[in-house]
Amino acid sequence: MTPIQQLRTSGVFSVEGAESDIENNVWIVGNDESAVVIDAAHDHERIARGLGDRELMAIVCTHGHPDHINAAVALADLTDCPILLHPDDSELWHQVHPYREPDAPLLHGEVLRAGDVELTVLHTPGHTPGGVSFHSPELGVVFSGDTLFPDGPGATGQPSSDFPTIIASIRDQLTTLPGDTIVHPGHGESTTIAEAAHPLEEWSARGF
Repeated sequence: MTPIQQLRTSGVFSVEGAESDIENNVWIVGNDESAVVIDAAHDHERIARGLGDRELMAIVCTHGHPDHINAAVALADLTDCPILLHPDDSELWHQVHPYREPDAPLLHGEVLRAGDVELTVLHTPGHTPGGVSFHSPELGVVFSGDTLFPDGPGATGQPSSDFPTIIASIRDQLTTLPGDTIVHPGHGESTTIAEAAHPLEEWSARGF
């Protein structure tokens, strides 16, 4: 079994009273025995089927927006595993799960083990205050959540978002990775650091 498995799950995303259909990437990282799930979105039963007989070591959240965490509690209860979230997104988490705390914090520089794979936590705020990415030097990949996409940074139109902060996160934490590092985002298609970083040159020139 390959160390990275991609699932796509669909649901409804609500922002300030407006609802829209959305499709999320759910990433399962590990080996034949155990794995972690990056962003338990929308459909905990489908994610559980994707895991098969593997032990789920943890659900790790790139950030606290509803479409990335709305299946986390149900999946954790089903598999008896912990949920990990950066503490700066606890307010967003509690908007979705007011009666359940995450089990442990994700901290910058922390190294998580997913089967045979090591994932380093990179704090990449801007889309949300507690946004994180997960970097595997061994596999040459980074799971960027909603921080970086093929066409540039994630959205920063919500109250908890900040455009200069997300640009700084990408510049300081992600563009320092090798250019051929594959970027697996929370939605849509994958890219590489070199391809996604090109627009940053223009934004940086404008002072962001």
